[in-house]
Amino acid sequence: SSLSSLAIPQLGQVFVTLRTAGKLSMLSARTPITRCLPTAVRRLHSAQRSSLVAKGSQQTDEMAATTVKPTLPPEYTTPKIWTSKADPEARTGNQPTAGSRFDKDMPVGEHELQLYSLGTPNGQKVTILLEELIDAGKLKDYDAWRIQFGNGEQFSSGFVNVNPNSKIPALADHSESPPLHVWESNNILLYLAEKYEAFWPSDRKEVIEARNWLFWQAGGAPFMGGGFGHFYKYAPIHIEYAIDRYSMETKRQLDVLNKHLADKTYVAGEQLTISDIAIFTWVRCLTEFYHAEEFLQLAEYKHVKRWSDALAQRPAFKRGLRVNGFGEDSLWERHSAEDFDKPDAHLEPKKDT
Repeated sequence: SSLSSLAIPQLGQVFVTLRTAGKLSMLSARTPITRCLPTAVRRLHSAQRSSLVAKGSQQTDEMAATTVKPTLPPEYTTPKIWTSKADPEARTGNQPTAGSRFDKDMPVGEHELQLYSLGTPNGQKVTILLEELIDAGKLKDYDAWRIQFGNGEQFSSGFVNVNPNSKIPALADHSESPPLHVWESNNILLYLAEKYEAFWPSDRKEVIEARNWLFWQAGGAPFMGGGFGHFYKYAPIHIEYAIDRYSMETKRQLDVLNKHLADKTYVAGEQLTISDIAIFTWVRCLTEFYHAEEFLQLAEYKHVKRWSDALAQRPAFKRGLRVNGFGEDSLWERHSAEDFDKPDAHLEPKKDT
């Protein structure tokens, strides 16, 4: 007989009830419903079917009632439709909408490459590579402008023109006309590596391996940063479930990297690539930004530590970590190599009146 009047959840409850009663042995998690349905229908009497459906519906309602999740804060209930509590007129802070919030042009220096960034792990990736390109004789110089989140500069019309996603880093290459806009940190790394033919393999197999690890980092960063970093370091309250979930994944990623580096100097072999740079800044972030070395027992990952310590000693890495960074050793902006020797380079430059 036809079961067209039964909803899918009701059918599922019928099957579960049958199996519990010992009437249906073939149903398993791997058995498609289309295979079970004919047998189930033949085994059901018309009167029993109505009774089971009614009972299944009642059991489903009871299960829903007993699986209500606790909330934080306790008075919170999940709405049917989410709405933002953010001020739609705010100049700073996240919004559920994109686009510019105020008019402001981005500054342009004298060099072909104009970087708009901040010394976060994603921003550090690009400045490290730019400094490595200078040391390799591939790049003469570049301008690095600081984007101040506190002022909402990533939502200005000028920045949004370079990166519609309003995230740092963003790069404008003025060797092209009109300037070529490049955004997403790993995409910028790949663009620069290909443009200057440096820090990227030429062998096809090595290219694939380098890409594996470049995209591995991009895929894992949200768990390490927005996940672990946020809930462990920056969230207003500590939530055990969230911290456990993202600590587990962060340590798993570290173990993947540690095992891979056991017999390698760099992640893609014996050559430094942009994949090393991309991964390095986020591994470093666990100690320098999140201060989680003891919590995550980072010393256990001996091969990661050996690799990370070696990269940190490279002059270009040291300089790149200072650009648009924080603290007295940082550079607020960078426009020439001489900026590294200025005693007040960490201070915001005075604007002309």
